[in-house]
Amino acid sequence: MITGRVFTVFGLATFLLSPLAMAPLSAASQGAVQEEVPAFDAQEAFSLLKAQVEMGPRNPGSKGHAACLQWLRRELKAAGARIQEHPFSVKDPYGEGSLHLTNLKASFGPRGGSRVALAAHWDTRPRADQQPGGGVDRPIPGANDGASGVAVLMELARVLHEYPLEELGVDLLFFDGEDYGREGDTSFYLLGSKRFQRDFPEYRPRLLILLDMVGGKNLSISMERNGLQRAPELTYQVFSRAAELGLGAFVNEPGPALLDDHIPFLLSGIPAVDLIDFDYPQWHTLQDDPAACSPRSLEQVGKLLLALLYQDFSSVPARH
Repeated sequence: MITGRVFTVFGLATFLLSPLAMAPLSAASQGAVQEEVPAFDAQEAFSLLKAQVEMGPRNPGSKGHAACLQWLRRELKAAGARIQEHPFSVKDPYGEGSLHLTNLKASFGPRGGSRVALAAHWDTRPRADQQPGGGVDRPIPGANDGASGVAVLMELARVLHEYPLEELGVDLLFFDGEDYGREGDTSFYLLGSKRFQRDFPEYRPRLLILLDMVGGKNLSISMERNGLQRAPELTYQVFSRAAELGLGAFVNEPGPALLDDHIPFLLSGIPAVDLIDFDYPQWHTLQDDPAACSPRSLEQVGKLLLALLYQDFSSVPARH
């Protein structure tokens, strides 16, 4: 999913101040009138993670990829989403023919006004290049790297359907082709998010939160540095809220700078945060399966996002 172990997109100064000390107050800490936050069903989210893995690898061109696209369409429709498909093709850089890819946008709430975006990639890596003992040319199961972020978004879709937000629009973005590039070849990562931003430059949500590898056991999510530099206020707000909720998976310190699907949004001036635990031993291996994941990890991320959506973000005016 991410080329190399660390990829710095923007130069970063050293952070000498505590992020929480600089964080803007959330609606909760300001004493604002609070909406009740719906519960996040961790077991259901974990079932959604396993359902994707049971389809097989979802690398572009595979049977699992086609099955997962149909599954996303069906489940999002059942959740009452307004679905926009974004199919596109690119020449396969490592073989003959073309890659046929599809981004999905599932929208909830009012059609106009303030909107926020939550995103994940739904494809999986076509090669286990980090397999212990030497990489192998086999696709990974992608339980954490792919299925975990999608599982959280799909459970959020159910909640948004059952407990509609009246004033805040929410778009769930599912990007394809994020993890196609070979190690060190940055040109062929982020295919879906880069193409989405190119084809829909008018799409300007107030903010974007990306979920990537959020299901691993012993989850530890620090502040991804590219988002911290380009969107510090949003980063501080998200991690402050996690601290208020007592979510131990969120670590209030700068982490690595990574190439991920939030980068095209940051480059276009949209505040974006990447929630990711990159210290995951099964990354890009055949052991990236449900046994390496935990419902508790999904629950911490889902609980945070629901608090942000139903309390913090819904009380803030739209960006202009």
